[in-house]
Amino acid sequence: MRAVIFSLMAVIGASHLSGTLASGADPSANVTFERDIEPILTRAGCNAGACHGKASGQNGFKLSLLGFDPEFDHMAIAREAGGRRVLQAVPEQSLILQKATAELPHGGGRRIDPSGPFYDTLRRWIVAGLPRTATDAPKLERVVVEPGERRLGLDESFGLRVTARFSDGSTEDVTRLAAFGSSESTLVAVDADGRVKAGKFAGEATISARYEGMFANCDVSIPLPGEVSAGLYDSLPRSNFIDDHVWAKLKKLGLTPSGPAGDSTFLRRAYLDVIGRLPTPDEARAFLADSSPDKRARLVDRLLDRPEYADHWANKWMDLLRPNPYRVGIKAVFNLDGWIRDAFRKNLPYDQFVREIVTARGSTFEQGASAIFRDRREPIEIAPVVSQLFLGIRLDCAKCHHHPFESWGQEQFYEFAAFFARVGRKGTGLSPPISGSEEIVFTAKSGSVKHPLTGKVLPPKPLFGSAPLDEDPEADPREALARWMTSPENRYFSQVMANRVWADLMGRGVVDPVDDIRATNPPSNGPLLDALADDFRTHGYDLKHLIRTIMASSVYGLSSEPNDRNIADTRSFSRYYRQRLRAEILLDAISDVTDVPDVFDAAPPRSRASTIWTNRVPSLFLDTFGRPDPNQDPPCERTSDTAVVQALHLMNSPGVHKKLSSQDGRVAALAKGEKTPQAIVDELYLLAYSRHPTDEEKSVCEALLLDTKSDRRRAVEDILWALLNSAEFVFKD
Repeated sequence: MRAVIFSLMAVIGASHLSGTLASGADPSANVTFERDIEPILTRAGCNAGACHGKASGQNGFKLSLLGFDPEFDHMAIAREAGGRRVLQAVPEQSLILQKATAELPHGGGRRIDPSGPFYDTLRRWIVAGLPRTATDAPKLERVVVEPGERRLGLDESFGLRVTARFSDGSTEDVTRLAAFGSSESTLVAVDADGRVKAGKFAGEATISARYEGMFANCDVSIPLPGEVSAGLYDSLPRSNFIDDHVWAKLKKLGLTPSGPAGDSTFLRRAYLDVIGRLPTPDEARAFLADSSPDKRARLVDRLLDRPEYADHWANKWMDLLRPNPYRVGIKAVFNLDGWIRDAFRKNLPYDQFVREIVTARGSTFEQGASAIFRDRREPIEIAPVVSQLFLGIRLDCAKCHHHPFESWGQEQFYEFAAFFARVGRKGTGLSPPISGSEEIVFTAKSGSVKHPLTGKVLPPKPLFGSAPLDEDPEADPREALARWMTSPENRYFSQVMANRVWADLMGRGVVDPVDDIRATNPPSNGPLLDALADDFRTHGYDLKHLIRTIMASSVYGLSSEPNDRNIADTRSFSRYYRQRLRAEILLDAISDVTDVPDVFDAAPPRSRASTIWTNRVPSLFLDTFGRPDPNQDPPCERTSDTAVVQALHLMNSPGVHKKLSSQDGRVAALAKGEKTPQAIVDELYLLAYSRHPTDEEKSVCEALLLDTKSDRRRAVEDILWALLNSAEFVFKD
């Protein structure tokens, strides 16, 4: 009998797909798949990545991830396996209900309460004939969450209301169907019904509500208990707009900033940030002795004019763009490295820098940027790299399904990729492990991108707004893409670069990770990010101006030492966040302090680590301290974490020992020179820390040098070894 019913359901399924109601169904029920059922499946977690939404489905039943493909999902429920998952004659015996309510064994447990409204909605939908939402039905335009902002005390709570607004002007309360999440669940939690509850610690979080692939946010702040005088915030120094925005955020959260950093700390910080090297003892003495009020601003200006600036900042971008020379070719990668360094030497405006990359063409032996298109050879390979690096939009998820945390879908991904469909290449192609040939990148006469599910050829289209193609059919579609990306209306473009530079200088991005700008990963200080991006754009995308502006703020000059009212702060910039030195900077610093340069393969004598053109150059030290893995595709990931192996390497490395014990190094020169113990100790502290030693440090070190039983050179070695192995040396404070 059940087999007969299943066969009957297969016939009925034809009317399901057309969206018509079965005979005898109650038209007043008005339940449809896209508007009512798909959100229930998402809310219950049925189409989550850990359940039926994963690539292979679960136990023979597969749904699209988070409901990005309603057509597929409706077919899977209504028609797949002979329609066995729904039983219109006896809806209560439908597998989709019995499994979801755990009346039958279900690996996911009970997902729907049999006495609740979701069960009733699913049942009415089955009775109605599994109708689809009509194609001419009002379209969802946006989702609104109320309140949009809320200030809470510790352990307080409140409820959210989510409203869907449709194209015909109608609205619907969809709180019951929305899925909720918190950006900081340890600070502010939210339950499945949209009930928000503050935790026991001060801070802030963003609560996201998702309905049918659209998001809305509620910003929740929990001020630190206790009163802070308003006069304290009014009296804080304000050097530029950055201070205004940061102090306003601190006032909102009841945090107080740390005091200003001392001159020696600022000096070392500025040198490492701008040119990636330590000041010499003479440079440190001159700055510390200078009593003029504008010496910090003049220092930054001088550093930005130093030649080391280009290598230091170009090295950051080579992390993101550097291909594997064994795949792309040594000469091609070397030329790309040279092109990027030359761009920073010229202070090429950032928008022009990006345009030249995105539209690169020509010989990989002559036009450095074209090597990027030699490495990434398919439109679907280059598109997510471009969107992530230059827009801060991560599209990789949308390649296969609707982005789980954003509004980007498959069609948008492949339309964006279509801008690169006509990238042509002449040459012998790639021949790993050694690809030594030249290749010419040019604009082909034809090329297209198809949707992987429908097979439809998709035209080039930006993620939002419009990017009109040139009327000339011979024109490169990438030119239109570059204009759209760098236009003033595209706020992502200026925001992501301003955020990158802020993170480099301040220890953490306003948005973190720096290249993941989305509604569900909001900035810790939205007005600050907007102001930085606007200032960067209005000043012609001048990178040096952006660096100078950030370093001129009082916020940049704060101490890293916390106080009672900011000790738990990690994202509001109430103090400076210390950072471990990048691998190349640390190695160069050790070479400078010991006055013994490194020797690198495929590099001229006395080359610095920051000038290495490929991560294939062997260096155990650089690998230990987290330089990108040369075997990974770009954008490569650099690790900034500390590890026991790093501490052990500094203490026991033969390379560091050779520098300290070298006959031609600084230790030998100081030991056999005529400097007094006091002068030697002062020199070593200025070399390593850019400051004079404290009285206690002087006493200990001078006693070691004056000890008649100890070898003077061995004593200098021991002191410098101890300084190099300290946190003060390894970290930028």
